[in-house]
Amino acid sequence: MTEYLKIEVEIGREISEAERMIIDSINRVFSRDDLYISPQNGGIELHLNRMDISRFRSKIGVEVEKAGLPHDNIFTELLLKVESIGSYGVKAGKLSFVDYNRERKVKGRKQKAVNRGMYYYARDSNFVDSNNEVPEKLADRIVCGDSEEILKDYPDNSVDLVLTSPPYNFGLEYEDHEDGVNWNSYFGKLFTILGECVRVTKFGGRIAINVQPLYSDYIPVHHIISNFLTGRKMIWRNEILWEKNNYNAKYTAWGSWKSPSNPYLKYTWEFIEVFSKGDLKHRGDRDKSDITGTEFKSWVNARWNIAPERKMRDFGHPAMFPEKLAERVIKLFSFKGDLVLDPFNGVGTTTKVAHDLNRRYVGIDISDEYAKKARSRIVQ
Repeated sequence: MTEYLKIEVEIGREISEAERMIIDSINRVFSRDDLYISPQNGGIELHLNRMDISRFRSKIGVEVEKAGLPHDNIFTELLLKVESIGSYGVKAGKLSFVDYNRERKVKGRKQKAVNRGMYYYARDSNFVDSNNEVPEKLADRIVCGDSEEILKDYPDNSVDLVLTSPPYNFGLEYEDHEDGVNWNSYFGKLFTILGECVRVTKFGGRIAINVQPLYSDYIPVHHIISNFLTGRKMIWRNEILWEKNNYNAKYTAWGSWKSPSNPYLKYTWEFIEVFSKGDLKHRGDRDKSDITGTEFKSWVNARWNIAPERKMRDFGHPAMFPEKLAERVIKLFSFKGDLVLDPFNGVGTTTKVAHDLNRRYVGIDISDEYAKKARSRIVQ
């Protein structure tokens, strides 16, 4: 049975008849053992084993032109995603994307990790190996207020998963929040709130933070947050690359044009840093796991190709992550019935998805307007 690398492109609508004809034409030209494209609800999915990239590029160009599709279309976006993959081998003139570089087995791998001092920086924590339940009145709620103060009402070791994306401090137009303050002030407030998140996270619970560094200021926010949390004895367990493939983003500065003097690099991804408290294992009932085998195999590949949120204008929020990202984090790192917290809840993507996935939730945001919008997204 052929294994495939799966690459999705979402457009948020059903594909057109012209797009369906292009899919059929591509599938007739290429061997199914190599690749095939299938229509999906709201997009397409490429099942890729190996490919003659030049032939694929040429075929897409011919079919797109024949159909009269605009330059910015679903197939050129798919091609961009394929061309962005840096891991492949070459065999018989084709790029091989599946299993070309299987890792060599390391004998006694687990014991060697122990001997090296696995997560040595978190070994001397004072975390208590017992958990508490949140009072019923404090769960399944969206609160307007300061997380630093509101979280004081929550018991130690009572939250299963913290999923959040702090304000970027880029100078975006948030409601009731000044974005673009002095970095000392920014991190001072952020670390106070994250300190509360560490306190309320259960032993074996997780904290997942979506963050993008401010490259123009040369501030590696993801590293600074990671240093803070590992300094609090949290175990760094994952760094996920959220690949947004926003190649059309406008850049007005190239740094030192055509010179190594001071080049300015471009990024099409953000980071999701994931930490565990006290133990890598999260206690839970296996029957309450809702992640499928296909999802698990795909999502443990820590490069997630997910289109950016397209409805930010509808909600009046400048920096939302998409529901699909929240779904992956919540299903991969929590069980049904777990309590999910977002201390920077914004218009409530975390709380909506947690509710839809049968998790309990707590969302906190300083903006009353955002809190109202977040509550409106919860369908009882």
